Amino acid sequence: MHVSDDSLILDLPDEAATLALGARLAHCLAPGMTVYLEGELGAGKTMLVRGLLRALGFAGRVKSPTYTLVEPYTLSGFIVYHYDLYRMHDPREWEDAGFRDDVGEHALRLVEWPEKGRGSLPPADLRVTLELAGDARRAHLVALSEKGKICLDDSAR
Repeated sequence: MHVSDDSLILDLPDEAATLALGARLAHCLAPGMTVYLEGELGAGKTMLVRGLLRALGFAGRVKSPTYTLVEPYTLSGFIVYHYDLYRMHDPREWEDAGFRDDVGEHALRLVEWPEKGRGSLPPADLRVTLELAGDARRAHLVALSEKGKICLDDSAR
């Protein structure tokens, strides 16, 4: 683990470690926050979301929203929106799809492929980049707001 003031790098040796990172993030993320999830196909973005949702008490199926663009998960007191923008061709599609209406203080937004919505998305509080490292993964977390910094500090413990 490598920690600096606004970033954290973690080695994730297996699937269980990726799920555990999601669970750690679940304890510091809150409604009103936006998290950008970056990394190539198969890097573990949806797996990280699965770990996060499980830690928040969601017991149902967690699937990649690649074809639906968004999967909403209603939890006690708030909603988690898991977006996958991989198939978007123009950032305006974010607004055309009505996603702008999802950006309230009642929702936690997890956005895969945020570069596809550049200029239309709400700013991120935290950016999580997952990269493949042989059979393992590496996670690079960067705080992009004060809320993100607090979350990063909690995750480093």
